[in-house]
Amino acid sequence: MQEQNTRARQRLGVVVGGSLTKGVDIKLDAGVSVEDLAVGRFVTIQGQTRRFFGVLTDVTLTHTDPRWAQSPPETADPFIAEVIVGATSYANAHVTPYLSLSGVAGTEPPAPAKTVPPHFAIARTSDPAEVQAIFGTNDDSHIWIGSPLDMEEAPVCLDINRITERSSGVFGKTGTGKSFLTRILLAQLLQKSDAVSLIFDMHSEYGWGAKSEGGAEAKGLKQLFSSKVAVFTLDPEGDAQRNRKADLTVHIGIGDITADDIGSIAGVLNLTDIQVQIAQSLEDSSKKGWLSDFLNADTEEARAEIAGRVAAQEGSIGALWRKLTTLKRLDFIKEKPAEDTVKRLMEYLEAGKHVVLEFGRYRNNLVAYILVANLLTRRIHDLYVSRMEAATGGRSKEPRPLVIVIEEAHKFLSPQVAGYTTFGTIARELRKYNVTLLIVDQRPSGIDTEVLSQIGTKLTCLLEDDRDIDAVLSGVSGRQELRAVLAKLETRQQALIFGHAVPMPVVVRTRDYNEAFYRSVGARSPAEEKAALDKDVQDLFR
Repeated sequence: MQEQNTRARQRLGVVVGGSLTKGVDIKLDAGVSVEDLAVGRFVTIQGQTRRFFGVLTDVTLTHTDPRWAQSPPETADPFIAEVIVGATSYANAHVTPYLSLSGVAGTEPPAPAKTVPPHFAIARTSDPAEVQAIFGTNDDSHIWIGSPLDMEEAPVCLDINRITERSSGVFGKTGTGKSFLTRILLAQLLQKSDAVSLIFDMHSEYGWGAKSEGGAEAKGLKQLFSSKVAVFTLDPEGDAQRNRKADLTVHIGIGDITADDIGSIAGVLNLTDIQVQIAQSLEDSSKKGWLSDFLNADTEEARAEIAGRVAAQEGSIGALWRKLTTLKRLDFIKEKPAEDTVKRLMEYLEAGKHVVLEFGRYRNNLVAYILVANLLTRRIHDLYVSRMEAATGGRSKEPRPLVIVIEEAHKFLSPQVAGYTTFGTIARELRKYNVTLLIVDQRPSGIDTEVLSQIGTKLTCLLEDDRDIDAVLSGVSGRQELRAVLAKLETRQQALIFGHAVPMPVVVRTRDYNEAFYRSVGARSPAEEKAALDKDVQDLFR
């Protein structure tokens, strides 16, 4: 540990220039190896009265004599190399300061940097105590997400209240570990927060166990916290084949599907704007039974009568009917469901249960995924709005904070679809009604820019598409410097974190999702979990 701390406080060099808006340049000492410096590392600069904390965003090679570029000196002789390197030829590191701390003892919390350190201030790598002063400790009010680069002994933590008071996003290209990072977040929210989560588990990765890329099984939230997590399913037959028993089979009443729900799947079904408008007219004319009546109009005469009623062309009515018959192949849509899924869902959430909705054989069916997620979210959000308004009037207590988790978020939040879904509304409300989003996506450039700007905290793994990088950094101070950092992340288990829940941007090596992590979140033995589950079921339906 002493060796690690010594390495963590390694002197790098001195400040030789820069500005508040563009960052400062550090002339590296001759003994500092450029090859050991990676962008994203934490750097501390000791000024006369303040310490500045920043991120290394670039490394450059330079020289005092321009002739070295055309005629490099002979450095085979170690003595000549020692004389030249660090004197006439040297390296600079570019550091963007984000925070400053007054006094040597650091009795005050770090504040945003509003000036720069003076010339020749000493720069060094930060130590674990400074990381703790900035990001807090792994306690009941913080989520331990990972460690700074080359400083595994120093945990980087997110403020648990701030991560749930605004919507958050986990981004990164396929294969970078977004799902594992999301599970690390959710498991600790489950362990430490009063908030509950509703997880639309498109690929069945969060409820039960899933195979990691290395072939080992990664435990799901139901396995870690069986008494606190309920699994709903759209595919009971698939669960039976896998020897799993869901807490509830989800059925959607056809009468609960609105024209806005149809608008949310317009892109998947290739509906035109005119066809979406026809769906709105059909709903206006027939109210709750509009979709059932329309799908049952299986003759040209019946569809012609509908066209006359809503003043639409028969060709457009026929095209819309053919596209919407896709819904007839979704077994979970029923004329008269045996029970109200939303009512049961609210019972679980109010009891403090986290709900994972698995799609089973519908995992690759975007119509099913978008339709169910949008419909349930709309109805849950409506209930939360009414209950929060009742609580404001003193007629009831506020519902528990709710975090709704969606994958493939750009399918819900694109500029073309966002107006038909509830997700854009939730992102803009900033937990006004105790509901926030956790969006998981590999294509942030596909998300409406206004919605993306409302995402408070962003945990971003490697992105390679320039449009995605620009989108995720839109509106962020120092975006050009962070752009270089983001583009240089490793392909797995590294993330750039910035926004509402952290005081400054930071690159972390994310925690391992393994047995050590399971124990750290208080996972109990199967016998202990069964006893707790039996008690909770009795309490829920008492």
